[in-house]
Amino acid sequence: MKTINGGIMRAFIAVLAGVLAGAQITTARAHNDGSQFPSNPSFTTLAVTPFAIEGLTGDAVGNLYTTGRAPAPARCPVWQVFSGATPPATLIQVGSIDNSVGACNPSGITFDRDGNIYVADANQGGRVWKLTASNMNPVSPFATGVPGTNGLAFDGDGNLWTGDGTTGQGRVWKITPAGMVTEMFRIQPMRNGTDSGGNITAAAGAEPTQGVGRKASTYPHTAAGGNPQDLVANGLAFNREGDLLIADTARGAIWKVEFDRHGRVKSRTGCDATFTSNTLCLENVFVVHPLLEGTDGIALDRAGNVWSSANERNAIVVVTREGRVVEIFRNPLNADGLRNSADDAAGNSHILELPTSPFLLGHKFCTANSDGNRRDNSPNSAGEVNSGGPAGTRGKISCMDQNLSIRGLPLPVH
Repeated sequence: MKTINGGIMRAFIAVLAGVLAGAQITTARAHNDGSQFPSNPSFTTLAVTPFAIEGLTGDAVGNLYTTGRAPAPARCPVWQVFSGATPPATLIQVGSIDNSVGACNPSGITFDRDGNIYVADANQGGRVWKLTASNMNPVSPFATGVPGTNGLAFDGDGNLWTGDGTTGQGRVWKITPAGMVTEMFRIQPMRNGTDSGGNITAAAGAEPTQGVGRKASTYPHTAAGGNPQDLVANGLAFNREGDLLIADTARGAIWKVEFDRHGRVKSRTGCDATFTSNTLCLENVFVVHPLLEGTDGIALDRAGNVWSSANERNAIVVVTREGRVVEIFRNPLNADGLRNSADDAAGNSHILELPTSPFLLGHKFCTANSDGNRRDNSPNSAGEVNSGGPAGTRGKISCMDQNLSIRGLPLPVH
């Protein structure tokens, strides 16, 4: 019996040693993951824009691009700004999109592999514009019928993907190179139910509070007089494996969708009968975390880490390839105990003001700021761009002063 007990004890010790070794390895990896990111970084405003902005992209030679929400009937400009310029950098208008009907509402912006620019515009039922070398001022959209279109991302086959943004219903579409639009799946929306009478169509003048995402719902996504956060299909990005990552602003989450070799959605759908059958099951949430509350745009680096502009918190957060969540930057407190502004004008150029769309340009990290009146950025009648000030609604591009140790993933992903 002693021999048997001794053997068991030796086996136990061997297993325990293996577990402890594994724990040490895991800890070391976690530490190395954190050390890959800048420690206590700072930001400086690269450029202030005369109109509100949201999207941000870049080219291979160091230029950033964004779009301005000009009042109708002026066309909405597409600007280029050199990321390496000494602030304040000059905005160079390189094109524009139509604004003859209603008010244009550009957000996402990206390049295809041929160097054409695409701009998501939620105006007029949702349109995507294509700007080419021969026509940087198009009057006809590349694609229509994408309500609330927000983030944009190309897959390896040259298809453009976009989500429905502020409509809050969670639709994600694929747009072929010919401009054909197909709804591929939905992110589970935040609201589900009927009004007190069991109706799923809001009565005229009613204040709807539920219903978004139901199979036949026509409810708008916001209640009258309120300011809820219902965006669940916002920023998009493909990784090297061909998986689509989607920023869920409302939940503070990132979803991951996988496809089969024919481009069909492989991730499980249809788990809740109150939603459409193509609605993703919650198991497809890659990560959800309070640090990601308000996650808007996302961008990937070459190691597969996901960089997020967390607009609700005036913060920048990274989700590692393994799903660990790391806060990189958050506005410091001002004298009033708030994070919406600095204590002096000079300090305002070093804070974020509702950051929306990050972009990794080589070793440089930049983000657009839309100065919305939400959470940490409320009230937005302070700060550098000060939407409540005499200059009216503006935006800005902020860049990290420190370089990244891991370069950004080149776009579009092939």
